[in-house]
Amino acid sequence: MTGAVQVVRAGALTTVQDSGRTGWAHLGVPRSGALDVPAARLANRLAGNGPDAALLETTVTGCAVRPDRPVLVVVGGAPCRVTVDGRPVAWGAPVRVPAGAVLDAGPAVRGLRGYLAFGGGLVPEPVLGSRSADLLSGLGPAPLRTGDVLPLGEAPASPPAADAVPWPGVPAELVLPLRLGPRHAWFTAGALRTLTTATYRISPDSNRIGLRTEGPALTCARTGELPSEGMVLGAVQVPPDGHPVVFLNDHPTTGGYPVIGVVAEPALAAAAQAVAGTRLRFTAATVRTRRAARSGP
Repeated sequence: MTGAVQVVRAGALTTVQDSGRTGWAHLGVPRSGALDVPAARLANRLAGNGPDAALLETTVTGCAVRPDRPVLVVVGGAPCRVTVDGRPVAWGAPVRVPAGAVLDAGPAVRGLRGYLAFGGGLVPEPVLGSRSADLLSGLGPAPLRTGDVLPLGEAPASPPAADAVPWPGVPAELVLPLRLGPRHAWFTAGALRTLTTATYRISPDSNRIGLRTEGPALTCARTGELPSEGMVLGAVQVPPDGHPVVFLNDHPTTGGYPVIGVVAEPALAAAAQAVAGTRLRFTAATVRTRRAARSGP
């Protein structure tokens, strides 16, 4: 049984996301996809979906939707108050929402980004193999507005089995293991020490493109400009003001500022939930931490 959900309250920034569109960086298209991958996959699993099903990613203020058919919904990620037609229901667990009822995922109590997974997933038209909204290139569905309608996929034949799992926590302090390179030689020895010993704070100017920081500036040892080169997820780029920027899912695929190091992808999930003002430290990644990051949680 298919159907649709109507957006009753769009919130500050709500987008459709899945696992992203990989393999298109050579055409200038970033990956996009859910920022908090573990939370998005867990929400999908509890809703009876595969890990790559499209769902909603909210930012700070949540959103509200009205399905036109009965649907199983899981609200996860950043903890928030969840109601159906004004009645409190469970956060982080499957909730059956009747046709025509309004499910409201309220403002985040902790963290930054919430996820709404619907049984059967959301099925807007894919672009380059993904249904994800990309804020940088504009590919995929536009950020949601009140009144938008999104199609639902076929509901799972049988409800998901009972499941009890811990949700990822929201960091009080963000610690990102950093592997230096490829342009760390562009910086002074003092800048390299500062990078792994100082405490930064996350700037309010952060978004899905990058995590901007406030704190001590890093000093370049060279003058002149670096030719544009490829950028990867987790690259830590240093613009002229000296404040590191950690590239997230909607990052540009090329850039001309030096990249002092790279944060392994699994370590970035916590960055999705770190609000403005959160303390941030970079640590030197060892062989052990790199292996742990590759293997994931």
